[in-house]
Amino acid sequence: MFEFNPLCKRYKSVTGAVKEGVPVIFRVKCNYAFCELVFEKDGGDQPAVFSMRKNGGFFETEVSLNVGLYWYTFILPDGTRVGRGTDGEAALTDKAASTQPFQYTVYRKEYTVPEWNFGGIIYQIFPDRFCEGISGKTVPDGKIMHKNKKDIPLFEPDFNGRVLNNDFYGGDLKGIIEKLPYLKSLSVSAIYLNPIFSAYSNHRYDTGDYFSIDPLLGTMNDLEELIEKAGKYGIKIILDGVFSHTGDDSVYFDRYGRYGNGAYGNPDSPYVKWYKFIEYPDVYQAWWGVPTLPATNKEDEGFIDFITGEDGVISYYTKKGIGGWRLDVADELPGDFLKKVRKAVKNTNKDAVIIGEVWEDASNKISYGVRREYFQGEELDSVMNYPLKDALINYVCTGDCELLYKTLSEQTDHYPETVLNGLMNVLATHDTFRLLSAVSGLKTEGKSKRELAELTIPHECEQEAVNRLKAAVLLQYTLPGIPSVYYGDEIGMQGFTDPLNRRYFDWDNVCGEIYSWYCKLGKIRRAISAFKKGRLTVLYASGGGFVFKREDDDSAVLIAVNVDRTPLEITFKGKLFELTEEKEYSEKLALARGEVAALIKKNVT
Repeated sequence: MFEFNPLCKRYKSVTGAVKEGVPVIFRVKCNYAFCELVFEKDGGDQPAVFSMRKNGGFFETEVSLNVGLYWYTFILPDGTRVGRGTDGEAALTDKAASTQPFQYTVYRKEYTVPEWNFGGIIYQIFPDRFCEGISGKTVPDGKIMHKNKKDIPLFEPDFNGRVLNNDFYGGDLKGIIEKLPYLKSLSVSAIYLNPIFSAYSNHRYDTGDYFSIDPLLGTMNDLEELIEKAGKYGIKIILDGVFSHTGDDSVYFDRYGRYGNGAYGNPDSPYVKWYKFIEYPDVYQAWWGVPTLPATNKEDEGFIDFITGEDGVISYYTKKGIGGWRLDVADELPGDFLKKVRKAVKNTNKDAVIIGEVWEDASNKISYGVRREYFQGEELDSVMNYPLKDALINYVCTGDCELLYKTLSEQTDHYPETVLNGLMNVLATHDTFRLLSAVSGLKTEGKSKRELAELTIPHECEQEAVNRLKAAVLLQYTLPGIPSVYYGDEIGMQGFTDPLNRRYFDWDNVCGEIYSWYCKLGKIRRAISAFKKGRLTVLYASGGGFVFKREDDDSAVLIAVNVDRTPLEITFKGKLFELTEEKEYSEKLALARGEVAALIKKNVT
């Protein structure tokens, strides 16, 4: 017999990652003569062995380690190693067999993350596709302005086989300002903007000039106005920092000779060392091999200073009062570069947030052969939570909560508590299917973009998709982290792969049921303190039933979701709050398939 669960304080006195200098007591319950606890530092040499002493029915020891990523197992008298099972708890293995160790992260004691957005809601806007505030725009030759906002974005390659991303709809910063009251109705606390700097394409990940707002979106004055007016609604602006590459049609690279001093074709350019030329000037490193996106040299001091220096890009915009940065492809930015980004942000405004685009478990990710240190105190505050997105969509579509439970357990065990509460919990982004399409159950494998462009949810399947969406969003809004809404998901927009997921916001076709759901959840989320930093306890996870509790010193919330065909009956003590109104005291709650409920009271048990 051997019992250990890193998520239970009975066995591990501190849940999740640990601050350096904080002693942690490990306890195991077993019927062996003795037990040892062994820690191995990632990339380190000798393991650290801790003898566990008998205390009542437990073996226990106290551990205090330096900053770093560690792996630990328990060793029994016969040499058997005890590691992590598939459920996250201890699993015995034969002494000759390999075992999955537990993870243990120790972070710097100075490491803190901004808490202003805890309990809030992020709203992601693809600027060209949200709202047109100034009409009558014209575009340069070679670009297209859609006259009909309901047009499908252009997605087919030209005669050279290139998708140009050169079609526009006219969305701009003035349009976002105009819609601030709408965003307030959704209880939004922060707007994350896809790139707004001058660029050739509609997505603007091909930066042309970091110190210029794209003319189709507005001016620097418009950005300052947006920051100011959004602030009056309690909304901060988060900018997209794209530093792993620029555009080839940029001030810095200037492949087409429009600026006169770029790195391409001008060996004396001050920007030559910003890039890695293999055969000057035509062969160079490019982001994922895309020639229009020359990769930057993140080790060049000139480029580093341009981005992170005292007068650099980071400081310039942070001083304007933005709420922070989302860093594009953070795993392609070296650790030393990220550390300088953090210093530039925090030296300007310690409460500005730094969110990295990382698609996997960010606490232990290996990128380009290097173990990353995002959460050890010198790099990121948060990441986009793609693992939770995948788990939630899988749960509502399959009716099996196993992946959801596993994902939550791993993140709770691996991440610092403040990081966990600040995770950017996405269900869709500009890089993924729209939420309603993702939960529709429609088959997309093997379909061309032309077929996907014409694929919509049949009328008879719409309500099932809406029910799944509502269940996923309820969990997104109530689990640890900060929900992030991709513009248009809250009105039921559809769309599969890029750029079909980037249509113009359909202001004339709002699904009232979905929009009302987002508004309702937003109000509840902002009103209850447990959703800011409340502890998570999973009470039931089996098949389609998932029940958990969030609680702090002032409130406790029980959330129950059932996506199974079998009714789920819960016995509880508290008041029933069915996301519409508070009802009478009840001791039993029966959830049919697709139903959800929240129970809110100080003493929910």
